[in-house]
Amino acid sequence: MTIIVHHLENSRSQRILWMLEELELPYEIKRYERDKKTMLAPPELKRVHPLGKSPVIEDNVDGRIVAETGAIVEYLVEKADGRLGAPAHRDDALRYRFWLHYAEGSMMPPLLIKLVLSRVPIMGKVAMKRIQPMIDVHLDYVESELSQRPWFAGDEMTAADVMMSFPIEAARSRAGLDASRPATIAWLAKVHARPAYQAALAKGGPYAYA
Repeated sequence: MTIIVHHLENSRSQRILWMLEELELPYEIKRYERDKKTMLAPPELKRVHPLGKSPVIEDNVDGRIVAETGAIVEYLVEKADGRLGAPAHRDDALRYRFWLHYAEGSMMPPLLIKLVLSRVPIMGKVAMKRIQPMIDVHLDYVESELSQRPWFAGDEMTAADVMMSFPIEAARSRAGLDASRPATIAWLAKVHARPAYQAALAKGGPYAYA
């Protein structure tokens, strides 16, 4: 069994490489570069999936194609017989599901808006000042939660931490996450120090947020 990861540089698909390394599942990488002017994904990705987005994986056991980071993560948890999946304790399991969806459903939208606005001359800078307080609400919430436990779902790392890595890295890079939120910074340092993360980084190529 080998999983092919259609991997776009500086994108959410870095999480999938990390996930596969943690699970020790065999995989291959098909790498794509962004358009240097637009920073968008190349049109070749549309040959894999109609949305032309990354990540997308192909499971060569049955030819199945799976898109969307969260769906891929859940697919890989099932493939690995539940490893990195929901903890046994009910409260931890509920936290696991919350953070698994919160990453893209709640935290990423304002971060993405700020990124887009940063490329708009003059008026973009004005609008960004209104977006930052929204981001700060999320950063404060994440800090309060990580102050209570070492990982997002509880005492052990799960796929919820994999999902949260991208928005936390994006916030560290461009949205005000700094030493004033020590629990979040400590969590990020712990993630970056993991051998599986480092192996995924070496294989994935350029990744600006690490």
